[in-house]
Amino acid sequence: MDELFAYLLQFGSLNQRQLDLIASKATPLALGKDAYFLEAGHVARRVGFLLEGVLRICYYDNKGDEITRNFIDEHHLTTNLRGLEDGLASSEYVQAVTECRLLVFAKRDWDELAHTMVGWSEMVHKMTAKHLMEKLARISPMMAQDATTRYREFLNNYPRLANRIPLSYLASFLGVTQSSLSRIRKNIR
Repeated sequence: MDELFAYLLQFGSLNQRQLDLIASKATPLALGKDAYFLEAGHVARRVGFLLEGVLRICYYDNKGDEITRNFIDEHHLTTNLRGLEDGLASSEYVQAVTECRLLVFAKRDWDELAHTMVGWSEMVHKMTAKHLMEKLARISPMMAQDATTRYREFLNNYPRLANRIPLSYLASFLGVTQSSLSRIRKNIR
């Protein structure tokens, strides 16, 4: 729970009573490797805080190819925000790349925090903005870079992830084939 509190306190101040309320709403969840936190076609009904492990966000393109869009590592939130807020079905999957431990909030409990805690909605807004900025910082430069530069940037920006995710997922994320990524890795060692 301390990891969650440290994360939340980056976005605002919380007193002990508020922290106790948050803790009372969090439920531990263990996800096995390859298990889904959220599946495409389902509406998000929970918010997760990743304590341990790596998740990936993926989807299938119109050719049926699986595309990895993003990775989530420790001390980050995960949900499908549009689904959670608007009741829309997700078009993506959130899948465990490794064994994962999360703290999970049911939608009703997440909403209750917003209705009972002064400042909670502003904190959630700040969290969402931070994650969007991180996502843009990760994805935007990749659009104009060659594959080797994209891989090097990934290693520089996310050194803890490189050895924890399968090569096929990383290749998909970088927009290259697995064999191309293998050549790139061989050439830069």
